[in-house]
This record gives sequence, structure tokens and C-alpha cells, in this order.
Amino acid sequence: MNDKTASRVGSAPDAAPSTQQGASGTLTGRLLRVCLDVFVGALVLALVAGIAVLVAPDLLARLEQPALQAWGTVLAAVVIQGVPFLLLGTVVSAAVTTLVPDRVLARVLPRNPVLAVPVAGAVGALLPGCECASVPVAGSLIRRGVAPAAALTFLLAAPAVNPVVLVATSIAFPGRPEMVLARLLASLAASVAMGWLWIRLGRTEWLRLADRPHAAAGRGRLDAFTRALQHDFLHAGGFLVLGAAAAATFNVAVPPSVLESFAGSPWLAVPLLGVLAVVLSICSEADAFVAASLSGFSPTARLAFMVVGPMVDLKLIALQSGTFGRAFALRFSIATFATAVLTAAVVGGWLL
Repeated sequence: MNDKTASRVGSAPDAAPSTQQGASGTLTGRLLRVCLDVFVGALVLALVAGIAVLVAPDLLARLEQPALQAWGTVLAAVVIQGVPFLLLGTVVSAAVTTLVPDRVLARVLPRNPVLAVPVAGAVGALLPGCECASVPVAGSLIRRGVAPAAALTFLLAAPAVNPVVLVATSIAFPGRPEMVLARLLASLAASVAMGWLWIRLGRTEWLRLADRPHAAAGRGRLDAFTRALQHDFLHAGGFLVLGAAAAATFNVAVPPSVLESFAGSPWLAVPLLGVLAVVLSICSEADAFVAASLSGFSPTARLAFMVVGPMVDLKLIALQSGTFGRAFALRFSIATFATAVLTAAVVGGWLL
């Protein structure tokens, strides 16, 4: 008995060193992972640089063609203009997602769903966030008892009418404040209309909320912020480059006669650019620069591109399917697309 007691007493002081060793091991492991990431990144850059040196002469000869030069100019212009606003938007989005509790948003909204819908649209305008972040936030609000109509209004409004998006739009369309106002009014009207439409026609059984994974214990807010920022920027940045490449290809490859046949008809141009926004899936902080590059289309058609994109695109449909269920995502995306195109056409015809 005494030997066992002595062994227990003797082993007690070892607990603190083991804890310190565990913390030290965790820190060392993270440092090793960071060093490994830096090494792999440097290796990839060196490989790309080596390939560029080998193919540069032939590539430069081909880039002398006017069409390729125009394609590269449009691509570079869209990306260079969009990246600063994309970075700013993802920083704010990560901060809101990790630092603002869901209960704060729940307390702001009225209990009456009809009144909560426009308030949720205004809250979305004050809290910048990309469309990728708005989907899980809306799911969290519904889990906390917020009316689904208000949560869905926030989902649509937050990425569409926040200050970062409006400033980016003003830069993309210099000297055109009416374009910024039209985007604000059309996007907010579409968000509120969808919220009220859900109150009228929506059914609770369409919402099948998936279980949300819990954050690992021991991860601080700074760690969560950096992870969210890294995910949002890399994810949205990839779509920005793809969207810019698609816009450049569209401007260069499509013959002017075909473009004029669609651009000359508002009944065709507006839904066409709406469909293009769904396919390109560009982040809302950067889509204005792509819309500005589609100069062959009318301002109303380009407005439809900017209104539809933050509310309905391929990545959003996938995110909504995983969060709320496929049945909801299908119905909601179709209704949102029709509402966004209609509001863009009405507001664009009035202001533009």
C-alpha cells in the first residue's frame, strides 16, 4: 500500500512536464508543417519558373498574335482589378464568420417573420461576407431559432449588397454611380422578395439541415480566422481567375456579329448574362470587373450578371445542397434566378 501511494505521489510532478512536452510538441509540429508548406511552395515556384524558361521563346512568338494579346490584356486587367477587393472582402468575411456570434444576429431580427425579412436584408448589407460564408451562417441562424425567411434573406443579401461589393462596383464602373445604385436596389429587392416568397410558399420539410461539424477544441479565434481567410481567398481567387479567363475568351472568341445579335435584344441579353453568371461562379467582390469587361452588352444585362451571380451559381447550389438538402437547393435556386433577373430588368430599365 505504501509503495503504491509513494509511486503515485512520485509520479504526480511528472504531469506538468508531460503537458509542457505535449504543448511543445504541438508547436514544433506546426512549425514543421509551416516549413514544409514553404518548401513545397518554393519547389513548385521553381518548377514553374523552369518550365517558363523552357517554353518562353515559343510562347512569346505565339503571343504576338493580336487575338492572344487581347485575351491576355483582358485577363490581366480583370484579375489585377479584382484581387484587392477580393482580399478585402475575404478578410472581412473571415472576421465576421469567426468573431461575430450567431446569437448577435438572432437578437437583432424581429420575431415577426414579415418584419424580420427586410431587417435581415439590411443586416446583410452591413455585414460583408462572400456567398460561401453566408450559407453556413444562414444554417446556424435557422438552428438557433431564426425564421427561415429571414435567414434566407440574409444569405442572399450579405454577399450582394455589402459595402465592399458596392465600392468594387464603383471602381469597375467609374463615373457611373447609377450602376452602383441599381445594383444595390435590385439585389436588395430580390433578397427581400425571396424572403417574403418563402413565407408565402416555402415549406419547412424542404429544409433538411445537415449536422454542422464542431471546431476542434484548443483552436483559438486567430487560428480560426487564418483558416477561414485562407479557405475563402484561395477558393474565391480560383473562381476569379477562371471567370476572368472565361470573360476574356468570350470577348475574343465570340464573333462580333453573334454578340450583336444577343446584345441588341434585351429579352435575350438579360437572361443570357444571368445564365453566364451562374456558370462562371465568380466571387461577388470581383464580379463587377468581369461585368465591366462585357462591354458589348447593355448596362441592364450587365446589371443582371451582377445581381444573379452572388445569389445563384454552381458553387452556391452545391453548398446549399450540402447544408439544406438537394430538394431545397433546386427549388430555391430556380426561384432566386427568376426573381433576380426580373428585378434586374425592372431596376435597370428604370435607372439605366
